[in-house]
Amino acid sequence: MHHTAARPGLSWHPELEARYAELGAKLEPLLPCLEWPLHLPWIDAIRALKRERGAVIMAHSYQSPEIFHGVADITGDSLALAQAAADCDADIIVLCGVHFMAETAKILAPGRTVLIPDLEAGCSLASSITAADVRELRRLHPGAPVVSYVNTTAEVKAESDACCTSANAVQVVEAMAAESGSERVIFLPDRFLGHHVAQHTAIELVLWDGRCEVHEQFTAQQARHARERFDARLVAHPECPPEVQAEADFVGSTTAMGAWLEKEQPQRVALITECSMADNLRARFPKVEFIKPCNLCPHMQRITLPNIHACLQHLQHEVVVPDDVARRARHALERMLAVGRRDRV
Repeated sequence: MHHTAARPGLSWHPELEARYAELGAKLEPLLPCLEWPLHLPWIDAIRALKRERGAVIMAHSYQSPEIFHGVADITGDSLALAQAAADCDADIIVLCGVHFMAETAKILAPGRTVLIPDLEAGCSLASSITAADVRELRRLHPGAPVVSYVNTTAEVKAESDACCTSANAVQVVEAMAAESGSERVIFLPDRFLGHHVAQHTAIELVLWDGRCEVHEQFTAQQARHARERFDARLVAHPECPPEVQAEADFVGSTTAMGAWLEKEQPQRVALITECSMADNLRARFPKVEFIKPCNLCPHMQRITLPNIHACLQHLQHEVVVPDDVARRARHALERMLAVGRRDRV
C-alpha cells in the first residue's frame, strides 16, 4: 500500500475535491478513505506536468488504482502497452510498470523518450534467463524457433524469433512452428505459462525453468479454499502453477480475465493473480464481489505517485536500448504484434 504524503507545495484543498469528484467516486471503493486526500494533490500535479511536458503515461494492469485510474492515459496488459507504444505520437512516454515493459516501449518507439519512475522495478522472469542461455538452447535444439514471453530483457528478445504475451502465446507458437517447418519450439522463460500453452497445441515445447515470483506462490489449497469458503468462481493467470490452473474455472491473460467476467457476470470471483488487477477490475464490474487470494508484485509497487512526478519533473530514468539489440528485438516484437491478440474466452 502506498502512503504518498504530499511534499511542501503540494497540499490538499477543497477545490481539488470538487474538481476530481468523479474520479473520487470511482476510487472510493478501491482505496482506504484516508488515502484519497493524500493522493489527490499528486494526481493534480502530475496531470498538469504531463500536459506541460507533452508526455503520455502508460500504466500496466498491475499498477495500484490511484495510478491506473488517477494519472494514466493508456492502460492495459503488456500487449496493449506494446501496441500503444508502437502507435504513440507523444514526445515522452512514462511507463508505469516494470523495466522490460519500458524497454519494449523504447524498442517499438525508438524516436520517443521513454522514462521509468524507478529503475529497480524489475521482474523475476526477465532476470531468470540471459542471451547466452538462449544461444545455448539453440545449439542444443537446432532448427527449433525461439518464442520468448514479453517478460524478458531486450537482449533475450534480440536472440528470439518472436515474442508473445499470455494473450497470444498459443497463436505465436503455432505461427513460428509453421513458418520454420519444425514440430518443436523453444518457449521461454516461464515454465508454468509453457505448461498452459502445451495443453492447447500439438507442438512440442522445450521449456526453461523461469517463474513469476508473484504467481508461483499460489497453491491449489488456496484455490479450493476460495471456492469452498466463498462459493467463488476461480480465474487464474497462466503464470500460476499447473495444479492451481487445474482448479480454475478459467485460465487466461489479464485481458482475457476481463472478457470472461464480462461474459459470465459471476456473483463472486476469486482472481488468482496480482492484487491490483482485482482492484482495477472491481471498478469495471461493481456488481461482482471479488474475493482476493492475491499477491502484490513488489516490483510494480515500486512505482508511486511521487516518483512519477519526479520522473516528469526531472525527465529522469531514461531507458536506452543499444541500436543493434533494439533492431533485432524489434523484429521479434513486430512478429508478436502481427499475430495480434486472439484471446481464448
